[in-house]
Amino acid sequence: MKEHRHFIIHKPYGYLSQFIYPQTNRKNKGLLGTLHDFPEGTMAIGRLDEHSEGLLLLTTDGKESERVRSKSIEKEYYIQVDGIITEEAILALKNGVEISVGKEKYTTLPCKAFMITPAPKVKPRIKKIRDDRHGPTSWVSITITEGKNRQVRKMSAAVGFPTLRLMRVRIGRIRLNNLEAGGVKEVKKLTI
Repeated sequence: MKEHRHFIIHKPYGYLSQFIYPQTNRKNKGLLGTLHDFPEGTMAIGRLDEHSEGLLLLTTDGKESERVRSKSIEKEYYIQVDGIITEEAILALKNGVEISVGKEKYTTLPCKAFMITPAPKVKPRIKKIRDDRHGPTSWVSITITEGKNRQVRKMSAAVGFPTLRLMRVRIGRIRLNNLEAGGVKEVKKLTI
């Protein structure tokens, strides 16, 4: 029986959560395969969009991928939002907010959310967020168990605080910790 391989990576800003980019009109995309020499059949477990960064798990085991993407596994994100988020907005996030999923309206499941004070110690992003003259920002932790397309960004916008920066910092018990952007760590198994 083939032994599967598993990886923990810190997806940098500007990279796609895939190994090939089939569209020919934009070939300058950062792809996961440029970060490390992954074995054939390696797949990303879930996705982070091009403008998101942080923890991404990779595996050669399709069953493991399915298990990690299930609603029983928490995914925690740190988001930097435009403005100083209010307690009312945090409460709305916790209770679930209405977002668009495709052409349908969807109410998110209740989740964990809180303002992070002081701001987390994260390295500045490669592409600057914005200047301080555009007003204050704040950081929020959101932990969800579902994963609709751009869900966390849509949630923060729904409560009036658009996301400026998004980092996934935890999947189950696996944490990003101090893994540098672009860093790859192979593990024997994914202990979620």
